[in-house]
Amino acid sequence: MPAETNGHRGGFVGLDPCVHCGFCLQACPTFLATGDEADSPRGRIELMRSFERGDLAADDPVLDIHLGRCLGCRACEPVCPSGVAYGWGLEEARERMAAARPPSWIARVALWGLTTAGLSRVVYAFARAFRATGVPGLLAGWNRFGFAMGMLAATSPDGVTRGARDKRAQSGAGGHRYRAREERAPRVAPSVSVVLFRGCIMDGLFSHVHDATKRVLEVNGYAVREVAGAVCCGALHAHAGLGAASRSLAAQNVAAFDGDDVIVLNSAGCGAQLRNYGHLLHHDPAAVRFAARVRDVTEVLVARDGGIVPGAPLDRQVAYDPPCHLLHAQRVAEPPLRLFGAIPVLHMERTPDADKCCGSAGLFTLLEPAMSRAVLAPKLDELRAAAPQLVATGNPGCLMQIGAGLKASGMDVPVVHPVELLDQSYYLAGYYA
Repeated sequence: MPAETNGHRGGFVGLDPCVHCGFCLQACPTFLATGDEADSPRGRIELMRSFERGDLAADDPVLDIHLGRCLGCRACEPVCPSGVAYGWGLEEARERMAAARPPSWIARVALWGLTTAGLSRVVYAFARAFRATGVPGLLAGWNRFGFAMGMLAATSPDGVTRGARDKRAQSGAGGHRYRAREERAPRVAPSVSVVLFRGCIMDGLFSHVHDATKRVLEVNGYAVREVAGAVCCGALHAHAGLGAASRSLAAQNVAAFDGDDVIVLNSAGCGAQLRNYGHLLHHDPAAVRFAARVRDVTEVLVARDGGIVPGAPLDRQVAYDPPCHLLHAQRVAEPPLRLFGAIPVLHMERTPDADKCCGSAGLFTLLEPAMSRAVLAPKLDELRAAAPQLVATGNPGCLMQIGAGLKASGMDVPVVHPVELLDQSYYLAGYYA
């Protein structure tokens, strides 16, 4: 990627290395879905270049359609031999387009409800209460409402236990926890301090993943702390073209996370956004230092001297689906696999094309439902053929998207975060009281 941006050109400078080679075509999920060159990275780069030159207006319908269909998965970047920073160019284009024509009311309402401090707490509290009734799972389907219900149902914290009915008998009950060994395994004394980034959707609907993250880090010798003043990472705002709002949130987080401790995340989308703060805030030194501290939880675990503390056996067949913003944007591929390797007996498999986008992409599943489902369909076909007991992925949007698709397709397969599996393994090993 280019080391710096150029004044008013902003992120468009990241597109300059493109030589139209076409390596990106087969990596692009929307091009594979439509076969339309304008729905490929190469085609979109030409549209963005025309937009920058002034040949296309910000409200041009061609620009709106084809850039609107882009998932922003950035699968084109790792395969590009020229190092094109496609993601930077896309965000620049969307911000300029949003300045001329604000995002849709659906996008604005979603951002308002999901990321606004105070209001979002009410929204998430209602969502959790409704989730607990079990009704969302009954209403899951393919239309917009049904898919939204399936996404909410997929956030349920009992995914690991639902995927292991054979173990429930051993627990003596049908509850969410299994009986650990009576003796406690030795714990590693905390020696390294890290700080957890909670985010908004993760905190509101996946606090159980935060709890599991803290427990597994503590078993591996990390002292986990949190900070006051942290806000939404701003990824959803950036995807919607609301650059000013995204930069404001970034500046608040940079100020809140002082010190030198590693910043741990369990959300791939948030991690990619936080790692982009240096670019987003125009190479402000504090933002650059902040971005350098960001790590996915799997990276932190494998960085421990001696590797990840092994747990008890879990006899599960798990299909791992790496999130785009972990694999492509952050280039984190090996650490999640090593996490699975710390769980004896666990059988982990990668389905064909598991590295392809699931179609979630922030608000994309809400704004472009037809394209989102078209991108998801091949992944569901592969999962049906593989017939795993569980699907694991490290991003809330992916977890909800795949979970909703499985429910709509009639497959009762829970989707969980990888740290939930390690957490369960540690529980069975007796690391927890």
